[in-house]
Amino acid sequence: MLNTRKILIALEFLFLVISIFVGVYVFRYRGSTNISNTNINKEPEPSKPVEEITPKPKEYINYLEESKIFELPIEGASGYAAIDMELKDGLDSNSKVIDTIKAGSGFTILSEDNEYFKINYNEKIGYVDNTNCFINLPDVLPSIIYNITNAKGSIMVSSSENIPNVTGEVLYNAYQDNPRYGTKEYIVPVLYSMAKKIALAQQYAIEENNTLIIYEAYRPYEVQRKIVKNLSELALQNPVINEGINTAPWSMVWFISTGLSNHQRGCAIDVSLGKIIETEEKHLGDYVYKDITEYEEYTMFSKMHELSIASVIYPYQVDSKSKEAWKNVKLLDNVNPEVKTLQGYCTKADLTPLASEWWHFNDLDSVNTSKSKGNFVIEKNYSIPLKESEQKVD
Repeated sequence: MLNTRKILIALEFLFLVISIFVGVYVFRYRGSTNISNTNINKEPEPSKPVEEITPKPKEYINYLEESKIFELPIEGASGYAAIDMELKDGLDSNSKVIDTIKAGSGFTILSEDNEYFKINYNEKIGYVDNTNCFINLPDVLPSIIYNITNAKGSIMVSSSENIPNVTGEVLYNAYQDNPRYGTKEYIVPVLYSMAKKIALAQQYAIEENNTLIIYEAYRPYEVQRKIVKNLSELALQNPVINEGINTAPWSMVWFISTGLSNHQRGCAIDVSLGKIIETEEKHLGDYVYKDITEYEEYTMFSKMHELSIASVIYPYQVDSKSKEAWKNVKLLDNVNPEVKTLQGYCTKADLTPLASEWWHFNDLDSVNTSKSKGNFVIEKNYSIPLKESEQKVD
C-alpha cells in the first residue's frame, strides 16, 4: 500500500514536470511569434524587383531659343580689338586701367554687360567697350557655311581674267585651330553689332531651307591695297580689263575700294546663298546646334568676286551710304531670283546692298560707329571649349 502511494506521488510529480516543460515550450516557441488568426492564411507579398539606376538622357540647350540671336553663347568666343582699347578692372568711369589692347589683338569673351565685354586678355581679366570689338562668326553662328577663299586661294578675277599676285594666292592666313570645336576653322571677324544682323539674316534663310555662304568679312588694309595695285596695273595693260572696271557710270572704286573699305571697318560681308540638302544635330558642351553637312550653292548673277560690270545689279550708281536709296531703284531685269532672295534675307535683317556687287552687304549703322583702320592681320583664334555640366542620375 505504501509503495503504491509512493508510485502515485512520483507519477503526479512527473506529470507536473512534463506539464511545466510543455508550457514553457509553447510560450517560447509559439506564443512569442505572435501569430494572429488574420495572418495565418495570408499569402506572402511578392518581392519588389530591383530597378536599374540609369542616367537620364542628357537634355541639351538650344541657345538660339534663349538668345533669339546667336546659335551658341558668346561666352568663350573669340573677340578682337578693332582699335587700341583700354582694359579696365570695372565698369564705372573711375575704374583702373589694367592694360592697353592694341588694334587687332585677340581675347576670350567671358560675358556681356550692356555695351561691355568681360574678357580674358593675356591672362588679365577686365572690361572693354564692345562697340569697337569684332567677334568671330563661326564661334556663335556654326550653321553658316564659311568659304573664305582669300584665305585659301583667292578667286578674285576681273572680266574673267586672273589678277596677277591675287588670283589663286593666299592673301592672309585665316584658317586656324579653333579650340571651341577642336578642329580647324576659318576666322571670320565682324563688328559685334553687325554679327547680330548676320545672325538674323541666317535665320530668315534657314526658315526657307537655305543658308548663307560667307566668302569674306574682315579684310586687312594691306590686302586691299595689294588688290588695288595689281588690278590697276592689269587695267593699264589690258583694254578688256579697263573697260570692265571703267565703263560709265562705273569706275574701279565700285569694284575694289581704293581707300578704306567697309571690310576693314568690320562692317561688310561678301555672301552667297545655298540650298540645304542635309543637316546634323551636333552638341557642344551643354548646347545643341544645327550643322549643315551638305548643301548646294545656287547659280548666282555672276561668279563670286568677279570684279567688273558683270556683277552690277542696278542700272546706275546707288548711294552706298544711304540705307534707303536702294529701295527706290529697280534691279536690272536679268537679275536672277536667287540674288533677289539673298538680298531679301539681308535687307530684312537691316543690311544694305551694294549696286555694283550682288554679294556685298554693308551694316551702315556699324559704319557710323566703327573707328577701325584695318591696319592689322587676324590669324589666331582665342575661343575656349564650352563647358559641359555634370549629368544627374535618378
